[in-house]
Amino acid sequence: MTHRERIIATLEGRPLDQLSWVPRLELWYNGRKRRGNLPEKYRDWPLRDIEKDLGLGTPARGGRILSSRQNNVETKSYRDGNDTVTEYITPVGTVSTRHRGSEELNEVGIGGRMMEYMIKNIEDYAVVEYIVENTEVTPNYEVYLAYDKEIGDDGFPMTGLGDCPMGRIMREYIGYNNFFYELNDHTDQVEHLCEVLTEYDKQKVWPIVVKSPAKLILHGVHFDSQFTSPPLFRKYFTPYYKAFSRLLHENGKYLACHADADTSLILNEIMDAGFDMAECFVTHPMVPCTLEQAREAWGTDVVIWGGIPSAIVCEPITDEYFEEYMIDLFKTIAPGDAFILGVADNVMPEAKIERIRRVTEMVEEYGYPINVREE
Repeated sequence: MTHRERIIATLEGRPLDQLSWVPRLELWYNGRKRRGNLPEKYRDWPLRDIEKDLGLGTPARGGRILSSRQNNVETKSYRDGNDTVTEYITPVGTVSTRHRGSEELNEVGIGGRMMEYMIKNIEDYAVVEYIVENTEVTPNYEVYLAYDKEIGDDGFPMTGLGDCPMGRIMREYIGYNNFFYELNDHTDQVEHLCEVLTEYDKQKVWPIVVKSPAKLILHGVHFDSQFTSPPLFRKYFTPYYKAFSRLLHENGKYLACHADADTSLILNEIMDAGFDMAECFVTHPMVPCTLEQAREAWGTDVVIWGGIPSAIVCEPITDEYFEEYMIDLFKTIAPGDAFILGVADNVMPEAKIERIRRVTEMVEEYGYPINVREE
């Protein structure tokens, strides 16, 4: 089977010839290439060729099916030291953001962080709503089809739509630090903005998604047991995702979330919301959630893509501990249904690439159904 065939078979619940093994090497590759310390063998190789040499599938997370543009909104950006300040000027007012980078992050191809968000006071809600309502969305299926052809048998394209309305408010418009203060102090404004964003998605985005050639939709990022607690998830996330996942399923599509945070307390909520896959799923020791917990809660109803914490393939983790961890992982997921092996969130620049090759050997050795044969 090809990597694409394995991923599709996993989503459809069909048998495989061996486990799908599709880690994200972008950060490792970009960081090492910029520092000039790629392994000698790979010094002049493109990433896709390295993936093939290591026996890996391609994550193919670059599927795009739509384009957007803001009408009646003037955007101005300027540098302020290491910060980039962006102003959004509208007929109803102006909001701004401040994004901070650094030479160290740029060196390894990692973006910086948002220091100031659009919503800083109660007057900013109306401005953000104006921007949302004046954002035009158009299908861009040709771009997706070209990307799909480029990926070929090496992977199965995933189309990212960002977060749900309340998730966007938390992460993009207010920021986690101030969100809960705003939700408490300005409940009506937060909930009204959520309604505006929900209507925007349902009227403008969802029809484009339904008619698109894309099959695997990534919509929902960084769910966390603390920030998206069970009560908050059930109130503001579940109704939206239930409606969206139902629409996708009626049209032969799958819904995935980017699960690179601690989901130990919201495993049931993720499944109840209708997600078919938890992508970049991270586990203990990087977060409290264990792989055993997830398998017990989800069974084979939610496909796990991940399972190897990025710390496990880096020092100071010893080779002995790495080997023990991986053997235990294969035992936990046996016989291998509803599982795509990956590194969560990324293979970092400090990772030992020999361990990635070792996982490939184990995948081939243990086969499907997984049979761990210890000496």
